[in-house]
Order: sequence, then C-alpha cells, then structure tokens
Amino acid sequence: MKAAPKVNIDGLYIEDTLVDDTFSGIVPFYSHTEQGTLDSLTKTQGMTTELDEPSNEPESNISGYIIGIPVTPGLYQPRFDMAAWNGYQATISVAQDSFQQALSGWHTLPEEQRGDKPVVESPPQPTLWIEGLTQEEIEELTSPQPQEPNEVDRLGSEMVARELEAMELRQQNEAQGAQIVGLELRLLSLENS
Repeated sequence: MKAAPKVNIDGLYIEDTLVDDTFSGIVPFYSHTEQGTLDSLTKTQGMTTELDEPSNEPESNISGYIIGIPVTPGLYQPRFDMAAWNGYQATISVAQDSFQQALSGWHTLPEEQRGDKPVVESPPQPTLWIEGLTQEEIEELTSPQPQEPNEVDRLGSEMVARELEAMELRQQNEAQGAQIVGLELRLLSLENS
C-alpha cells in the first residue's frame, strides 16, 4: 500500500489516501445523494414531481479524484493541473498511435529491409502539480505575524526587570554606604584634630 493524494473537482489537494502499490493515473471518487429522500420531501410539502414513481436509487456525483502522481514538495496549496494531464494523455495517445503505425509498417517489410524495430517515444511528462495560491496569498501566509508573548515569556521578562531593579538598588546602597563611610572618616578626623 502507498499514499496517493486526493483532490477536489478543482484539483486542490484534500488529503492522502491509501491505494495499492501498482496504482497509477487518475480515478474519480464519488459522493452519493439520496434521490428518494428528495422525492418524499417534495410530496410531504404538497409539491409534485414529473416522475410518477419516486426513485430510491442514490445519485452519484464526482467529488474529486485520486491521483497516482506524488505531490511536488514545496507547494503551499498544491493543485493538480487537470488540463495539463488531459493534454499529456492526448500526446501519449498520439505517440502510441504513431508507434503502432510504424510497427505495422515495419512488420509488413521483408525481413532484410526492416532495419531497427520502432520504439515508443514517450513525451516528457509536464509539471502537473502547481501552486493553488496566488502570490499575494503566499506573501500573507509567509509574512511574520506579531505574536502575543506566552506566559513563560511574560514571566521571564518580569523576572529580568526585577533583577535589574535589585541590581540598581544594590548599587545605590553601595554608593550611600561609601558616602556614610566617608562622612564618618571626616568626623573622626575632626575629632582627632
């Protein structure tokens, strides 16, 4: 089993889903709506429908696709380019038709005139996963956002502020202590004189 991306009908990535290891290509997935429920609702509200018999068969609507091609890393909102995929499939079909014609022509030639057997020339695969966001949306996502400080940061800032206040008070205390010592020394020197 491997993970394959699921996309909505616009090609925007939804989530990964598990598929068989051999899965490749694109497969639609469906959502079901209950038609019978709608019919019974219209009858209870006094409305009539064009159908004589209510249908209890669920309707299937394509909801998106499972993609057998891994998402290109580095995209903010990956989007699968369905138009590029359809164009690529058409190119592959043309290449296979050309190969079949060349191979048929090769088989019709006598063995001594055949030359090398034709080979399929597969076209290069285009970039199928593209960015689904505009440049403005990407800039908005990646711009730095002002963050509110959390409790730990706030307490840390308060603690630093208190330590700075305590250091300032110690310095003032030491300065005043030095002044007192200086005054006491002057008093002693005056008493001794």
